[in-house]
Amino acid sequence: MLARLGSLARIGARIGAEVGTTRSASSNTSPASPLRRRLLWSLGIGSAASLLVVQPSREDLMVAYLTPVRLARDVACAASIVADYYTSLRPDLQGEAREAALRGCHQRGAQRLLQLCFANGGIYTKLGQHVGQLDHLLPEEYVSTMREHLLDRCPVSPPEEVRRIFLQDLGAPPEALFASFSERPIASASLAQVHEAVDHSGRRLAVKVQHAGLRESCAADVATVAALVATVRWIFPSFDYGWLVDEIRENLPRELNFLHEAANAERCRANLEASARGGAKWARQVHVPSIEYRTTTTRILTMEFIDGAGVTDRAALSRLGVSPRQVSLLVAEAFNDMIFRTGYVHCDPHAANMLVRRAPNGAAQLVLLDHGLYKEITDSFRLEYAGLWRSLIFADADGIRRHSAAMNAGDAYDVFACILTQRPWEQIVDTRSDTSRLAIERSPETRAAAAEFMAQYGREINDLLARMPRPLLLLLKTNDCLRSVDHALGNPVNTFAITARECGAALRREQLRHHPGPLVEARMMALSLLMWYGRMQAVLGWNRGADASGETTAGVGSSTAPHTAEVAAA
Repeated sequence: MLARLGSLARIGARIGAEVGTTRSASSNTSPASPLRRRLLWSLGIGSAASLLVVQPSREDLMVAYLTPVRLARDVACAASIVADYYTSLRPDLQGEAREAALRGCHQRGAQRLLQLCFANGGIYTKLGQHVGQLDHLLPEEYVSTMREHLLDRCPVSPPEEVRRIFLQDLGAPPEALFASFSERPIASASLAQVHEAVDHSGRRLAVKVQHAGLRESCAADVATVAALVATVRWIFPSFDYGWLVDEIRENLPRELNFLHEAANAERCRANLEASARGGAKWARQVHVPSIEYRTTTTRILTMEFIDGAGVTDRAALSRLGVSPRQVSLLVAEAFNDMIFRTGYVHCDPHAANMLVRRAPNGAAQLVLLDHGLYKEITDSFRLEYAGLWRSLIFADADGIRRHSAAMNAGDAYDVFACILTQRPWEQIVDTRSDTSRLAIERSPETRAAAAEFMAQYGREINDLLARMPRPLLLLLKTNDCLRSVDHALGNPVNTFAITARECGAALRREQLRHHPGPLVEARMMALSLLMWYGRMQAVLGWNRGADASGETTAGVGSSTAPHTAEVAAA
């Protein structure tokens, strides 16, 4: 270290001398003064010494290179999309011609955004995945393009990179660790790709391998997003998206640690087993693949291989003999249980992260994959959130105002309610209608109304996102994913009935826990019976109509099940 310091000092002295000489030679004045020369020597020595104190890592160098490259791509993509809309939608275009031109702009914009996601990868791919869930807000061209290409068809890492990661993490190539290992991945997502393997006992395994260089590129993504947020705040001081940078910085390192994902999977399985022991029969129909820890590291995750149908692949579900109603019920039960009972929530439930199969006993079984992004919510937040959703479902304006205040919504409780439900305030508090008022319509008109709402209340929405509890941000993302899955299944179940039942049960359990009495057992039994009756209504479709094709309709117009849950909560 001392030798290095001495050599750096000599380098700094030489820099100072050379700069001083150059300065004197290039000037028409007399040679540099002693004061100036001392300053230049100090500058040279200080610059050299900084190389000793601040030794940039490989990640630092990658961030320094990738951040401006990504920013340049962002600006080029945004500029080309805006220019396309500006030049294509001429004032003289009217009627069908304008609609056709607009659809063309949407499709070209979606393709440009897709190419940006592919080029930058990492966070950008995850952003594109979420765009694919927003079919109630964004043009169909953007949604379908992102959904088709970014859920499990992302660019793949070549075999040599996969092999290098195995050698670095496990000290051996995959062919030495498994009886067989398919070089060609069966799926590739934003952070990793999945290979099929067979261990030496003949068991099929799914091996998830992180894309090479992702840690460095994701650090650059965070820096890029931070730069964009700072630019927006500089241009528009009232729009501060610093919370977005905070969320990315907190969650991305966890998603990149596959040991953390394995721990999440184990805890999710334990919660499901606890629910099953507590009498929730549906919990026995939800499966989390087991982990093979001998070949699992921070960048490699080996787990049980699952054959199944995509959760939204209705043709494949039909071949399995599983109805969309059964699947929708399992999804709703599983995630309502996470949110309103256990408080440990899988926050990335898009269609590629869930499968459906026939369990060994012949029952339909939901399989939960990709446990990298979870959020643990406190009991106080969980109960306030349950109270808020019960108030939303039953059009209780006072309850909405009260529980929204606990979420830091303040006087913007009506805007907050609109964000949660994606419905107008007047519709949310309309006590004359049933839960069908909360069903999200997917049409050009509703998308236009949503865009108008966001434009009108953009500042209020930004302020709400900045001050609301952090767990709520990921729950909003979770809600978008679940709505998208339910829509793809045809909305076969009144999921608001299940939500109302679980909210009421959570609040009632808390009330009985703090105010026990001699009739606690009887009241809990009555509550269990009412919850069972509400589930039977959802399962059997009581009080539901049928559409022209004979398939049961969405059922969101059924008011009986929610009111059963309301009785249970009373």
